[in-house]
Amino acid sequence: MKSYQKLTTAQPAACRVEEEGAAPMPTSHGKLAPWWVGSGLLVAAVLLSTITVWVLRQVSGGWLGPMPPPKCLLVPESHRFDCYPERRVVVTQELCESRGCCFIQSPPPAQGKQGVPWCFYPPDFPSYTLESLNQTALGMVGLLVRREKAYYPRDIEKLRLDVEFETDTRLHIKITDAANPRYEVPLDVPQVMKRAENPIYSVNVSWDPFGVLLQRKATGTVLLNTTVAPLIFADQFLQISTSLPSKFLYGLGEHRGSLLHSLDWNTLTLWARDVSPTESFNLYGAHPFYLLLEEGGDAHGVFLLNSNAMEVALQPAPGLTWRTIGGVLDFYIFLGPDPNMVIQQYQQVIGFPAMPPLWALGFHLCRWGYRSSNETWQTVRAMRNYQIPQDAQWNDIDYMDGYRDFTLDSQKFASLPSLVKDLHKHGQRYVMILDPGISSTSPHGSYWPFDEGLRRGLFLNTTQGQPLIGQVWPGFTAFADFSNPDTHQWWLENLQRFYAHVPFDGLWIDMNEPSNFMDGSEDGCPPGELDSPPYTPAVLGDSLSAKTVCASAKQKASVHYNLHNLYGLMEAKATASALIQIRQKRPFVISRSTFPSQGRYSGHWLGDNRSQWKDMYYSIPGLLSFNLFGIPLVGADICGFSGSTSEELCTRWMQLGAFYPFARNHNTQNEKAQDPTAFSPAARTAMKDVLLTRYSLLPFLYTLFHRAHLQGDTVARPLFFEFPGDVATWDLDRQFLWGRSLLVTPVLEPGVDSVTGYVPQGLWYDFYTGSSVNSSGEMLKMSAPLEHLNLHIREGSILPTQKPGTTTEMTRGNPLRLIVALSSNATAWGDIFWDDGESLDTFEQGNYSYVVFNVTQNIFTSTVLHASTEATKVTIDTLSIFGVQKVPNKVLLNGQEKPFSYLDNQILTVSDLGIHLSQGFSLQWL
Repeated sequence: MKSYQKLTTAQPAACRVEEEGAAPMPTSHGKLAPWWVGSGLLVAAVLLSTITVWVLRQVSGGWLGPMPPPKCLLVPESHRFDCYPERRVVVTQELCESRGCCFIQSPPPAQGKQGVPWCFYPPDFPSYTLESLNQTALGMVGLLVRREKAYYPRDIEKLRLDVEFETDTRLHIKITDAANPRYEVPLDVPQVMKRAENPIYSVNVSWDPFGVLLQRKATGTVLLNTTVAPLIFADQFLQISTSLPSKFLYGLGEHRGSLLHSLDWNTLTLWARDVSPTESFNLYGAHPFYLLLEEGGDAHGVFLLNSNAMEVALQPAPGLTWRTIGGVLDFYIFLGPDPNMVIQQYQQVIGFPAMPPLWALGFHLCRWGYRSSNETWQTVRAMRNYQIPQDAQWNDIDYMDGYRDFTLDSQKFASLPSLVKDLHKHGQRYVMILDPGISSTSPHGSYWPFDEGLRRGLFLNTTQGQPLIGQVWPGFTAFADFSNPDTHQWWLENLQRFYAHVPFDGLWIDMNEPSNFMDGSEDGCPPGELDSPPYTPAVLGDSLSAKTVCASAKQKASVHYNLHNLYGLMEAKATASALIQIRQKRPFVISRSTFPSQGRYSGHWLGDNRSQWKDMYYSIPGLLSFNLFGIPLVGADICGFSGSTSEELCTRWMQLGAFYPFARNHNTQNEKAQDPTAFSPAARTAMKDVLLTRYSLLPFLYTLFHRAHLQGDTVARPLFFEFPGDVATWDLDRQFLWGRSLLVTPVLEPGVDSVTGYVPQGLWYDFYTGSSVNSSGEMLKMSAPLEHLNLHIREGSILPTQKPGTTTEMTRGNPLRLIVALSSNATAWGDIFWDDGESLDTFEQGNYSYVVFNVTQNIFTSTVLHASTEATKVTIDTLSIFGVQKVPNKVLLNGQEKPFSYLDNQILTVSDLGIHLSQGFSLQWL
């Protein structure tokens, strides 16, 4: 048995698979040094480790047991890959050595060392051997064989390895049972017909033990090295580890924490769960994708296409271990090389997000605890009275009769149809909540959704073939099986029936992990290895059925064990489809549970947060992570959902929330109101002003969503996406950018009138005043009185803005103002996408306008690349040019002299242009 080895191009362990690709020729490989050998430092590390263990044994009086074998002492602490990851088990030496692993019991842990595993793999632990490797049209196929059984039941002796060079920047590696089919995620992925011709990566394969080493050609950086620990592939325990080229790792949702993950023995669990966002818990969605920044600023991403319960263990080596309890190991690796390109490449696999309707980008208002439709209506009227922008009014479960889906409380919400009619009259929209749990206790014949679902067999079933009954808001409930296409039709029919009474515009799908107030069902869960698997990842509640349904529940496509993490995705798909059929317009769906590709069907809100300052901060890494996950329509409950907000907190949160891609203020029951009208005139005015700022930026925001839909750009993005070469940006998550151009620096602390934020190198302009700051890449203190949010425009940008109205419908008819932020060499670029804001597939059908703006040599040019009639309905009225070094002698519009104004802070403004967006033009200053 060979040691786990570090492979290099100079000294391959098995074969190098070149992209030009003759059949790989095995090369002999002697016993190389262990993989972590990087220099003579190893000798010192081993010596130090040995001395430390010996000293501790003397001090402890022997409680640490006998001296470990030398091969175990050889493994530095940071490189110990856990051989006994089970929770709630005190790992003894006997248990550990029964698995053939090393046991070194740590002393009472020092700070930061709590997670060092006591039981870890020795360098010679048995793994798979690569028996054969053959070229295919797309890459290669291999056979892996395990000669010694692993320690989980039903380990699979022979595995098939497929390596496909799909594009020059995408590699696909799949490992599955060579003899028997296994569950695979039913996700449409691109089918490649030919091998990449010039990949920017190279692949080495180790034969014994089997492993893959992936390198970036340009730098030689090793992106993956899976020889660092054994591959285990049992029926219900799949594990593969890799080294990482740096400690700068992001993604792996859904979790609450900083944007940059800690690699200090940090385990992230992926199993959809209804729980208020809390650090270290597995939350509502599952996103097995990470983005990693390499030294020097290149980036790559890794996606494991697997929907089973999973955990990802991070350690300071740096290293990473994937553990999942079903399916296959189906990896996509994206080579970037910059962060924006990594996310685009990821979405080329999972699908680009849908284009939202324009009204989705307006301000939304909701609360749990509107006691009637009239009370809801009063809030809408108050917002109008103060002329505060609002596009959509929502209702939580209050509107239902007994909290049952597709029903209306005929007493308290009798006027809801009239409210919806009034909203539509004022250019506003109505959104309501739906849950997937269908009440099962109504008398037969009195509740069509359950009766018909039962008749058609559309609910999750127990192992005995009866509907699984849990408990949610209406009491006992059955759960719709959205993996069944027939359920989509039933869902549509239910929505059609309700729409006939209440013509809603969008849908909010909640509780779709699915959430259950019981563990499993009213009868618990049956014994067996689906509900009690050989290994349970570190899920909240220590059971797969904790506050959800039994993993053994039967669904049309598979067992719930495999489909649980897909439940929200499948419901979102059914809901978006129903909305399209009912309204014949772009669907608007916001979902709590999510999975990769969900951006195609819905947005997401970050769940039941609290009215606390730290929750406001945590919303920023949350929204940035979901932009990485391909779900750019994302935001948190502004001012906090649970608990009682304060005027200061809510004012600051409204300022931040005005720059969430999805902006909704939402509140729980039995708490005081927190909509803008509930506060003092000063706070109310500050909230109104920042919403007007958002509405003025809608043309810019809408264009960003078009780019997300078209090619997978992020809308809200971390600073390091635009400045990957600036190490100072790599851990910033208290600020963010809209696109590449607009820097948002919110206040996240109470009792302050200033904020310190990082301003990357270059010229930046104050959004409101146009005054410039030339930063060397530094932290700057900015004035931030309670009524002010700091916004800065990046040099070289052109932002399309619009005179704001109180709805998107009112705003879109107003004149445009283009803000030009000149670079230090007096150039700038920008664009605008414009359509009717709601029709389906406008880009795909050519029913849109796209205009590019450019400045060079004191000439602004507007070039219409594609035009539609919609662009004739809006005019460009004003051009504001920031950074004009001196007063022009004259300004020429299409060669004709035009009046202008010039301010001392170097702003040139030309007004009353009156040019249709559909007309190209040029403006020159001399």
